[in-house]
Amino acid sequence: MRAAQASTSEAPLIRVRGLENRFGQHVVHEDLELDLYPGEILGVVGGSGTGKSVLLRSIVGLLRPRAGRIEVFGEDLQSLSADARSRLERRFGVLFQRGALFTSLSLQENVALPLIEHAGLARADAEALARVKLALAGLPGEAAIKYPAELSGGMIKRAALARALALDPEALFLDEPTAGLDPIGAAAFDRLILTLRDALGLSVFLVTHDLDTLYTACDRVAVLSRKRVLVADRLDVVAATDDDWIHDYFHGPRGRAAQRAANPVEDP
Repeated sequence: MRAAQASTSEAPLIRVRGLENRFGQHVVHEDLELDLYPGEILGVVGGSGTGKSVLLRSIVGLLRPRAGRIEVFGEDLQSLSADARSRLERRFGVLFQRGALFTSLSLQENVALPLIEHAGLARADAEALARVKLALAGLPGEAAIKYPAELSGGMIKRAALARALALDPEALFLDEPTAGLDPIGAAAFDRLILTLRDALGLSVFLVTHDLDTLYTACDRVAVLSRKRVLVADRLDVVAATDDDWIHDYFHGPRGRAAQRAANPVEDP
């Protein structure tokens, strides 16, 4: 059972209204609306081409939308000056799908980099704190001096998570965090996200296709379909929504297996 869950009676931490994203003539999002509330883990799912990662990149400021308004911590992201926007962006961390670690830097150097560049720490202090962040992400001490090429996929994900946590963010954005991991590694990563959310009071925006992650970790689930958010609610409400893709996704063999794993029935 998940610990603290967000209350949607609170003001949203992130508020997206009327979002439009397009590439040339191809419209990815149109009049999209979505909220992320303090302390919740929001899972974002959808079929291929529905723009899950595009939505994440829009919210964190890496992609400028064609239209709409994105409020982060109560501020309109697009109207801020460069300095104000930079300060705001330090309040969230991002884990990209493939980790995006610098291959020429050790893990502690990767995590120390934002501490040096944005927090102004001396190199020795930044690397000492980086080792703490790596431990927080579940990596052993000896991993700090290793390079990305020496790591397994699971260790790369944890190192990228440590870097996302470097500046003590209030919100965490995760793009397919369990993609490429074996089932044991993925389950361990899901538990880690829950632990960090509860321990650090994080709000988490989690793009995924992993049904086990949805059932294990997410307080709410948003489904992208037909260029919009079709539904965003508790998982049981979403799974009961009358939509062909939702039915096939949540009620197919994998969906039923994930639901059984999350809600095991004890033998009499």
